Amino acid sequence: MKSGYAALVGRPNVGKSTLMNRLIGQKIAITSDRPQTTRDKIETVYTDERGQIIFMDTPGIHKAKNKLGEYMDLVAEKTFSDADVILWLVEPTTYIGAGEEHIAEMLRAVDRKKHPVLLVINKTDTLDDPDEIENVIKAYREKCEYEEIICVSAVTGKNEEELLDTLFRYMPEGPLYYDEETVTEIPMRSIAEELIREQMLKHIKEEIPHGTAVQINRFKERKDGIFDIDADIVCERDSHKGIIIGRGGSMLKKIGTAARAEIEDQLGAQVNLKLFVKVRKNWRDDENLIRSYGYDLKKYR
Repeated sequence: MKSGYAALVGRPNVGKSTLMNRLIGQKIAITSDRPQTTRDKIETVYTDERGQIIFMDTPGIHKAKNKLGEYMDLVAEKTFSDADVILWLVEPTTYIGAGEEHIAEMLRAVDRKKHPVLLVINKTDTLDDPDEIENVIKAYREKCEYEEIICVSAVTGKNEEELLDTLFRYMPEGPLYYDEETVTEIPMRSIAEELIREQMLKHIKEEIPHGTAVQINRFKERKDGIFDIDADIVCERDSHKGIIIGRGGSMLKKIGTAARAEIEDQLGAQVNLKLFVKVRKNWRDDENLIRSYGYDLKKYR
């Protein structure tokens, strides 16, 4: 049996969550085309006859602008040392910016005997000229050494099996950490919070969703199997609250309807979802507040 932990690291919006969801065959991590969607480490489990891989999806590594951003960067960096294999996800471009340079520098300091590194070039389905991938590989080879380089598409599933085969090849021998039916141990309450936040990212195009948090205050199943869920959407300004609610409550209703459908799909049950919007000024720079919303800086400092 092979078993171990695989960390997905990279800049924001390179497709880490989409790839992880694809590999495990189920949506656990929220996705959007907006950067900094993932805020915390998300663990999921893939099991087959070869063994077990625990994927660790991490926040996109970026220059922190507040305490929440600092927390996200610390989570991503700490995951390096927890991983048996590191997957560095990049986009298929020869331009290597300051963010990629920073990650390459971090990876050059990694002990490869303990943490082999795979370069995973994602979004290859977006290339107009397939031959361009050779230039991308050349550009990244100049920045760091890799045990393997694999070109994939998280959207189409291209080379999905090749990636899994490669991961198992580098995984250590060991027992199954979870039973074969486990996909994640993230509580459904936390998944529901993220699904609500995902709908804000999809429906509100301003930067407002990056300044929001979701906190569920009630998550209760009735005798008839219906779930009652009450959740607060926390934002930083009164003006943001008005945009989230929308004229006559239209935006909040749109977010709630879409989120409820996603949560019902996960639970396999009917959901009665109530959303409330509250203002907590500058909460992203208040360690006590961000801790209350599940982001504890002290765990990673």
